[in-house]
Amino acid sequence: MAPGAPVRPAARPRRVPPTLTIAADRSYAARLTATDREAADPAWFPERWTLDGPEPYAVPLPLGQPETADSDVMPLSDGRVLIRRRVADRHAFSLLYPTGPGTGELSLGSLACADLTLLPPPPDGMSAFALVPGDRSTGVWLVAGGAFGPEHVADVPGRCSGGAWLDREGRLLALDRQLPGGGPVKAVAVDLGRGGEVTPLLQIAPGSDDRLLLADADSGLLLIRSDAPGHERLGWGVLGSCLPVRFPECLRPAGTAVTPIAVQPGQMLTPENCAVALRLDGAAGSWVGLWRPSGRRLHQYAAPDGWLTGAAFWSREGTLHLPYAQPGAPCALAAIEAPAESDGEVEVDVEESHHSGTSGTQPSGASGTPGVCRPVPLGQAPLTGSAAVG
Repeated sequence: MAPGAPVRPAARPRRVPPTLTIAADRSYAARLTATDREAADPAWFPERWTLDGPEPYAVPLPLGQPETADSDVMPLSDGRVLIRRRVADRHAFSLLYPTGPGTGELSLGSLACADLTLLPPPPDGMSAFALVPGDRSTGVWLVAGGAFGPEHVADVPGRCSGGAWLDREGRLLALDRQLPGGGPVKAVAVDLGRGGEVTPLLQIAPGSDDRLLLADADSGLLLIRSDAPGHERLGWGVLGSCLPVRFPECLRPAGTAVTPIAVQPGQMLTPENCAVALRLDGAAGSWVGLWRPSGRRLHQYAAPDGWLTGAAFWSREGTLHLPYAQPGAPCALAAIEAPAESDGEVEVDVEESHHSGTSGTQPSGASGTPGVCRPVPLGQAPLTGSAAVG
């Protein structure tokens, strides 16, 4: 392939729908479910879960014909469900909602493109965005919440993936980007309020792949995957902090893949105290890990039978809710209380400490809840070196 030629991986058909998608305010969730999962070619239909009542309950949203397994669904905060369908060479968008015994549908228009990826639910709960890759740039489109159907919002040079919201206004969007000429993948911040202005977010080492996996807008806590330490590691940093990214040893248990799935909200000034839920995958299947940046332990728990793997959300008080579906309980939540760190210690890895001698677990020093701030690239301090004494 000639240098600089765009890499356009072919879209792969998806046979199994994604797990439950949870609204930004945790009021609703949505998924595709099957009338008969044991069938060779099951018929899929959308299902909405209500999560903010005394007990969770599900509302089926079937239409006249079944959906295909490669459709996407996303709940809005008003109870409607966005669905993306592939129709020939287009991606069509509609809003579904219960209407007595049936299901109502409001068409939102379509986009003609080969590939399209819905971004995570934005903070306002009433809109939806998608990434559309091009030859040398990636388009950001507003596909729900606009006035006249899908609206082009920004073009970001390079091929972008991932997606995490950095603020409560839904203006700063973090994306993992590879430039058109190739090279490492770096997370960048895209300011949708300034026409898609791009600023660096993660620059841990010049040639490292630095991806943002999860971000919490309240505390600024960022969960990161990078190969800067020599191989891929899971780490954490704080948006706007001058401290480097940390790579805790406890987050790489042997023979286990670790993926962050939810961060405890509401911890405005103490990102290091946020409880983080992790999906753990190994030979025995999938289970749940709980961890705090200020701690040095990864607490592991069995997942409930029928866990919609990877789906989870926290209460502000520190209770993790795991949605599951099983015979006799087709819509249910299991609860795990975040453990307190009993030893009172924080992790300080000498080879990964900041050059000034700080442990990397102190508050970032930010005060209040910022509006739209300029992200500070994380990782300007060296990854190696001795901790100062005194």
